[in-house]
Amino acid sequence: MKSFDENMEEFIEARFGIFVHYGLYSLIGRGEWVLNKELIPVDEYRRLADQFTAEKFNAEELVKLVKRSGAKYLTFTTMHHDGFALYDSRVNPFNTVNSACGRDLIEEVVEACREHDMRIHLYHSLNHWTTSPDGVDALEDASAYKEFVDFAHARIEELVRKFNPIDCLWYDGHWPFSATGWRAEEMNEMVRRIQPHILINGRNGLEGDFSTPEQHITPPSPWRPWEACMTHNRNWGYHEGDKQFKPTCQIIDLLTQVARGNGNLLFNVGPDGQGNIPEPSRRSLEEVGQWLEVNDEAFREMEPFGFNYQKRDNQRGDFMHNGRFTTRKNTLYLHLHNWPGENFVLAGLEQNAKKCRLLGSDVEITLSQEGRRLQFSGLPSHPPQPFGGVLALECDSPPSIYNTGGLRVPNVDHPRYDPVPSDLPPEDVAAAPENNE
Repeated sequence: MKSFDENMEEFIEARFGIFVHYGLYSLIGRGEWVLNKELIPVDEYRRLADQFTAEKFNAEELVKLVKRSGAKYLTFTTMHHDGFALYDSRVNPFNTVNSACGRDLIEEVVEACREHDMRIHLYHSLNHWTTSPDGVDALEDASAYKEFVDFAHARIEELVRKFNPIDCLWYDGHWPFSATGWRAEEMNEMVRRIQPHILINGRNGLEGDFSTPEQHITPPSPWRPWEACMTHNRNWGYHEGDKQFKPTCQIIDLLTQVARGNGNLLFNVGPDGQGNIPEPSRRSLEEVGQWLEVNDEAFREMEPFGFNYQKRDNQRGDFMHNGRFTTRKNTLYLHLHNWPGENFVLAGLEQNAKKCRLLGSDVEITLSQEGRRLQFSGLPSHPPQPFGGVLALECDSPPSIYNTGGLRVPNVDHPRYDPVPSDLPPEDVAAAPENNE
């Protein structure tokens, strides 16, 4: 059994995980919050369990797909806010074993992960919309409050005893209470007595072992372990009408952003009611895996390479019109998502360049450096991969880049790019709009 520290180190180095939201709501096909957003009568919603067959859900094939994507862990929803558990539960009879499905889907997922050496993280909502008393009752009545919170603790205890060991417990849905209301310290202590090695996120009101920014790429400051939770389209659960899938090039770009901040990308896909992964998601996961198979080293053990818009401070990075940067020790990785052709120039490099490799290729690249202007020549005229390519540039010391809004660096005190102070974190310019959403 791994220790907590070993488990945490694995998580920090993982870089990429897949989130799967699957449940009764997937049958309706209008997102995971459909019960709440349409105020479906609880009895009507519960009857959907008689139609939930999960006929096409195959845990083995799902885990194989996750493995091919290059992801190192799977985070799977055991129960969302609707209260429908995807496992055989004695404390919560509203579950898949008592539905038309008749199966313990979480047991299947956990076994497949163990079979294929995949980290397994289990999501569980503290909230429960279809129980009585529910969270609203708990707010209004002291006796209902105790029963509701005791039920949450009982579910969590059953989950971590039933599926032991797992790598991470992923809380969510902590409305309507703070950590005190959920008795969160008691909850975490109980979980750790059962699984001392386990990682716990911060969504029961406590800080947790890692941060989970949602739908934005923002490393915590000061740094701590983190994963950015992002959807493939605009919904977590299956939505038949949502065709706004991020293209593969954008997913690769998200991976580059989290790597620069030494974090992970937790990327969500939502199977349909029968358990099928939507074809756009399946295709993109395969394509990301093909990219990482060639370029994986440009995402591992990365160091911060952001920059500040007003002053340099202690930042080493800059933005690049051809893509993004990551860095490790004396190597600068140029993620050329916009392929520049056979020749291009990198300006602002403050070190001496020694040699350069195109990952996945033995092409010979010629470097010519004059001061802070470095010219590359001998690259392929066309992108070596469908989404560009990555150069590994070895320097004589840890790389740093400094440019400003002008054509040379002023010899007096100056703003770097923006003379007006803003609340933007040190970041790559291309990511700024996402951080403002």
